[in-house]
Amino acid sequence: MSPCVLITGGSGFLGRASARIFKSAGWYVVGIGRSRWSTREAAEVGYNHWTNSALSLGALTALNIKPNAVVHCAGSGSVSFSHNLPLNAFDDTVASIAELLDYLRLHSPTSTFIYPSSAAVYGAAPDQPLVETDLPNPVSLYGYHKLMAESLLAAYTRTFCQPTIAIRFFSIYGPGLRKQLLWDASQRFLGGTSPQIFWGTGDETRDWIHVDDAARLILYLAENPISAGEPSTLRVLNGASGNRLTVRDVLNRLALALDSKLTFSFNGIVRPGDPRFYHADTKQLLLTGWRPTVDFHQGLESYASWVRASNHANF
Repeated sequence: MSPCVLITGGSGFLGRASARIFKSAGWYVVGIGRSRWSTREAAEVGYNHWTNSALSLGALTALNIKPNAVVHCAGSGSVSFSHNLPLNAFDDTVASIAELLDYLRLHSPTSTFIYPSSAAVYGAAPDQPLVETDLPNPVSLYGYHKLMAESLLAAYTRTFCQPTIAIRFFSIYGPGLRKQLLWDASQRFLGGTSPQIFWGTGDETRDWIHVDDAARLILYLAENPISAGEPSTLRVLNGASGNRLTVRDVLNRLALALDSKLTFSFNGIVRPGDPRFYHADTKQLLLTGWRPTVDFHQGLESYASWVRASNHANF
């Protein structure tokens, strides 16, 4: 009998990628999220069963499943959304994980719970690799909400021995990403005029991980639950490549991949919630035995090709 995984927020960027990876590995994939997919449409993404619903204890109970693993992709994925609509973002990120954890406490206490958290919990930090034991210092409500969600995970792990792991993903990118820096810059490079002005100084650093690698990491931890740590302890891992790139360098590479001749510069203004430096220490990640497979240059080329095809399809 195939192992079963429940993916929440299953119609989102990482949820779709996770469904595809789990399905290809032979898992029975159940998804819940806010998309009115037909059975055929859900199957094309990778779902054996799909429920169009907000995440709630009632909706989860109606599924009547005891999954081997749960991948909780539901929640706010936007710093600006959390800033502009903080109560909605709290419900999406913090309240939703509370509902899911209580469902598992009642119905499936041995499911391995994998939470794609965020490097935003680190917040303001010096220009050096971030280690899982560093004290959190969020600079955005988005980061605070992710930290609250991790605290709930830790509480349920300690109190009810739910097997849990939080992956603090850094900058996830790849085909299907229609938000954040790479998408915004791509649209400007393909349809704008020179010069394009971006926020910040360009010297900010980010650590990129391809969405396929992110999904493979989630699958790896689901299939190797011993990697998730000991009972009663929330295991935290950085999800990243460990490579430090400046925003200026990334935009130069993106423009080249898109064959754009536009020039660009930076306004020197730091937006609320935007940390200057993100660079992951990946020692603990590599100790699990997992390795990333997608080189950033290769991944950016594939993303640029997808953007061109996506833009062409919309005309």
